[in-house]
Amino acid sequence: MGKTIKIGITGLPGAGKTQSLTRVIEMLERDGKTVGGMITQPVVEHSRRTGFYVMNWLSKEKEIFAHIKFSSKIVIGRYGVNLEILDRVGVKALAQGGEQAEIIVIDEIGKMEVESEKFVDAVKNVLDLEKTVIMTLHKKSRNALLQEIRRRDDVRILEVTPINRNLLPYKIMKLLSGELL
Repeated sequence: MGKTIKIGITGLPGAGKTQSLTRVIEMLERDGKTVGGMITQPVVEHSRRTGFYVMNWLSKEKEIFAHIKFSSKIVIGRYGVNLEILDRVGVKALAQGGEQAEIIVIDEIGKMEVESEKFVDAVKNVLDLEKTVIMTLHKKSRNALLQEIRRRDDVRILEVTPINRNLLPYKIMKLLSGELL
């Protein structure tokens, strides 16, 4: 592993951001690295996406934090968002990753997640650590946190597309090893 690096994976919905990230996590863990942080996964019911889980990568604790059946004052698209669950699982996962992991993952910094002030603060804290961070970023959002991340000198932004999604994890691994700088 080279010096600490911060990588943002961006792309359109369905392009393969989370798929690329989880592939990188698998390769890192196979290499003996400790990965912590949070990922989001779709809730699929009757072949339709109806919500999103947030999962602590270290503990594997996961809960649904956004769902079409949630009644919430925060609604993104067709999903009601429960920020208490995001804070309880996701923010805790970022803090735990900061303390216990060599590499921290954040999936996703998007429209739902940035509604939580605790999440925004946790992301900023993680980015200030001298640790490698790999995160997925909503492509089109103009949220202040996403703008700040895109402007940082220490963050390398890579775009995933249906064409490069199978090769991108290997490129990220080369970046992490210091081969591509």
